[in-house]
Order: sequence, then structure tokens, then C-alpha cells
Amino acid sequence: MSAADVPSPVVDARELIAFVVKVPRNQLALVTWITAEQQAEIRIMAGRRAQRVPLQHLTGSAPFRYLDLAVGPGVFIPRPETEPLVGWGLDAIAGLAAPLVVDLCAGSGAIALSVAREHPGAVVVAVEQSAGALPWLRRNAAATPVKIIEGDAVSAATLRDLDGQVDAVLSNPPYVPCASTVPPEVSDHDPAAAVFAGADGLDVIRGLVVRAAALLKPSGVVAVEHDDGHGVAVPDLLRRTGAFGDVADHDDLTGRPRFATARRLAD
Repeated sequence: MSAADVPSPVVDARELIAFVVKVPRNQLALVTWITAEQQAEIRIMAGRRAQRVPLQHLTGSAPFRYLDLAVGPGVFIPRPETEPLVGWGLDAIAGLAAPLVVDLCAGSGAIALSVAREHPGAVVVAVEQSAGALPWLRRNAAATPVKIIEGDAVSAATLRDLDGQVDAVLSNPPYVPCASTVPPEVSDHDPAAAVFAGADGLDVIRGLVVRAAALLKPSGVVAVEHDDGHGVAVPDLLRRTGAFGDVADHDDLTGRPRFATARRLAD
């Protein structure tokens, strides 16, 4: 895997071995014997990883906060960079007994399901329109109270009945500029519609901030993930709606600009 420029070959190798022998990675040191069949399976999976098939597609799951989400072809793989956005959103609604939270561009359900798990009183709605992502979202949400809506996240018709009632809108939309170079795991395996968003990467976010302004009640909050080159542009989009105050931008776990937040002003 190192020869194929896999970013974290040692970590990925340990994950694959743990997956095949069916033990948590932190218990690999306790494994004293691997069968010939398991060795063969590990070699096959390591070969596929060397071909830059995502680790999460090989294991069928992606860890996110306190969840293990089912993922595979057709759905965007959730990243750790999104976890601080969820933490911010949870802090913002912590004082509300039954906040109404909407996850726009829900994908696998990482944001929506994390909110539902970590704030059991929350009423959570997940919006997704991709035919490839919806089966994964439904699978992950099957044993939860999260309501799934199939629809365009930026359309005024989607959730029109909730306009002016929502406490928090959280979103990890497509935001990569189309000319950007991305790793093979992304270009060959993540759905392009969940990654790229026009020449500047803001095509979806432009509509999303307008939709969030309509959905939120006064003092409701929005958090939108963005490209690390959008640390000025997305806060500016929020301000230019005239609907938001307390606009701020936040770094991800690597110190890069990653999501913008704001609070809905009264009309």
C-alpha cells in the first residue's frame, strides 16, 4: 500500500486485519493466530486498498463520532472533519428540550443520526435526493426516529411546511470546485454530485443559505461545511442574505477553515 501512495498504509493495514479476524483494532496484539484463509482475504483486501478503493468500502462502515455508519458505492463517505460542526450544533441546541433540527444534503446520515443519538429529545429531519445515497441513509436510520425526506435540499418546496419553525439547520453539502484535484478515493469512488459544486464550489451553498434562512425561526442557527478556501466566501454569503447575525467561521481538526455558522435574525 505504501508503494501505491495510500495516505496511511500502516493504519489501514491494521484496520483490514482487525476486520478480517473480527476483533477491535486495539485488541490486535491479543491475536496469536491467523488462518490461511484469513491471510488470503487480508492480501486480497490490501490489494484493493492499494488500488485506492476506500478503506470504508472494504469494511462497509465509516466511524463518525459515536456511530459506525454503513457506507459503500453511491454515498459520500463521512469524514472526521465534519465532527466539529456536529459538536457546534449540539452545543447550540443543548438548552432546548425538543429542538427541531434539519440536516440538508444528509448523505449517509452522519449529521442527522449523530444529533438524534446525542440529543435524544431532538426531532431530526434528514433531506437527501440522491438515488445512490438514499438506500444507505435509510439503512443507517432504520432503528432511529430520524425522518427522511427525499428532495432537493435547496428547493423552496422542500420542507415548506417547516418554514420559520426550525431550531437548527446543519449541512455538509457538495462544495469542491470542479477543477480541483482530489485523491483517487474521492474521484473514483465518492459520487461526484456529493463532492463538486460548480467552478467556485459554491453552487449548492448559495441556495442552501437562502433555504436555511427560510426554514429557521428567529434565533435559530445554521452551520454549513465548506472547502478550506471558502473561509471568507461562505460567511459573506450568510451576511449578504440580510437574515443572519453572529456570523463566524470555524476550523476543522487539522486547523483549516471548514464550516460557517450564524444565527437567524428576526424579520
